[in-house]
Amino acid sequence: MPLEHGRTYHIYNRGINSTDIFSCEANYKRFLMLYGEYVSPVADTYAWVLLRNHFHLLVRIKGEEEIPFMRLYPPHPPLSGSRPLTGCEDNTLTVVEDPVSGSSSGKRYTPSKQFSHLFNAYAQYFNKYTGRHGGLLETPFKRIRVDTQEYFRRLVYYIHHNPVKHGFAEHILDWGWSSYLTMLSVKPTNLSRETVLGYFDDVANFKFYHQQQHDLKEIECLLLE
Repeated sequence: MPLEHGRTYHIYNRGINSTDIFSCEANYKRFLMLYGEYVSPVADTYAWVLLRNHFHLLVRIKGEEEIPFMRLYPPHPPLSGSRPLTGCEDNTLTVVEDPVSGSSSGKRYTPSKQFSHLFNAYAQYFNKYTGRHGGLLETPFKRIRVDTQEYFRRLVYYIHHNPVKHGFAEHILDWGWSSYLTMLSVKPTNLSRETVLGYFDDVANFKFYHQQQHDLKEIECLLLE
């Protein structure tokens, strides 16, 4: 299923044979920096979580007219001093500010390709970092379209509670590699925080919703398909 402009998606993936895809803090940070470089130009991010052997993203693919034109120079590594997406000190998704003036190719970035570029770039980095070889992530990456407000709310909850569900943390606040703390922050961020909070009315209801138990069978069934 191609990623359609203007649609919201749950995008997720894991290591091949459930192998670990993050082994240390530097790996999480590298993934988030690459995410900012490749994905932020083509998608608004609503929620995310990175776990040792898999990840979940909730994004809205931008309208075609919102996506910038491709530059004619080769991709560059993430730059220092790029603007944080999360607004948190310990984890950052970044939007890279490109200082190079380049001409346009006349073609806009393709969302599906940008996600593939992200996963390929991270796999190359991780293999070099750990001295491993071969594929790292399952292909193609998984995506499920999000069409209702209630499903959206439950999915935000599901993503933020994933570290607890899988035993990586005892409490949602104990896992630093998710968007939950950013949603509670007032610091500037490129995460689409106000849009997400709008689904819960305000921060207080957002926190209350995350403190309750919710039926996640619909989400979990779709993930198994």
